[in-house]
Amino acid sequence: MIAIIIVVAVFFLILLPTMIKIVPEYNRIVIFRLGRCIGDKGPGLVLLIPFGVDRPVWVDLRELFLEIPQQTCITKDNAPISIDFLIYWKVTDPVKSVVQVQNFAGASQGIATTTLRAIVGDINLDEVLAKREQINTLLRTKLDEVTERWGVKVTSVEIREITPPREIQEAMNKQMSAERTRRALVIEAEGKKVAAITVAEGDKQAQILKAEGDRQSQILRAEGYSQALAQIFSAAKNIDSKTMLIQYFESLKALGANNSTKFVIPLEFMSLIEPIVAKAKESLK
Repeated sequence: MIAIIIVVAVFFLILLPTMIKIVPEYNRIVIFRLGRCIGDKGPGLVLLIPFGVDRPVWVDLRELFLEIPQQTCITKDNAPISIDFLIYWKVTDPVKSVVQVQNFAGASQGIATTTLRAIVGDINLDEVLAKREQINTLLRTKLDEVTERWGVKVTSVEIREITPPREIQEAMNKQMSAERTRRALVIEAEGKKVAAITVAEGDKQAQILKAEGDRQSQILRAEGYSQALAQIFSAAKNIDSKTMLIQYFESLKALGANNSTKFVIPLEFMSLIEPIVAKAKESLK
């Protein structure tokens, strides 16, 4: 009896791993019972019937990626280019992903390459190089339409590298070099323009300041002359005939020191000297 119990216990321990499965949160088990799919189980503890009655198939629900190697495609303008990209996908229906497709990676790669060639064949080379995001979106949409029946969702498609032919690369390098040269010339011209405008503005401000200074100087000079004339006029009011006569004598004295033979005597001088001459005549009588 003890031997029988030991044999049964050993037999149970051997069958235990095939009867009990612990399924993580990111996995599911699709169970085939006698060849018929009865659905998916998990996460947690899952009990199976041993002896080949239940056959489990593990399915990963995490987002995975599929690397598509370089594919040679012909653009609408007959330019051969090489493109490699990544496909990000995840299982949304574990049963369909097992029942509907045998090798999802291989099937997806085949559909991706044919779809890519069809998309690239409808656009020109310049658009392929410039509209990478649009190609990614269009490729993802078309792949998702096919993989939906497999219980798989294509979440993203990312083109990693687009390699045009060598002669096109050389032409693009020359174009980029010419564009950089053009931008440098434009920036240099803009700098010279800004510098010229700054210098002109500085000269303009200097001329304005100079003109303003001259104007203020003339105003001050005119005010000085005005004040001087006012003082002279004020002083002239207090000058009598005797003072004027003395000034005339001083002027005649200065004229007499010259070598001139002709002298001009103002009438005002005669009007001033007549009273003096008249008084001299009366004294002589």
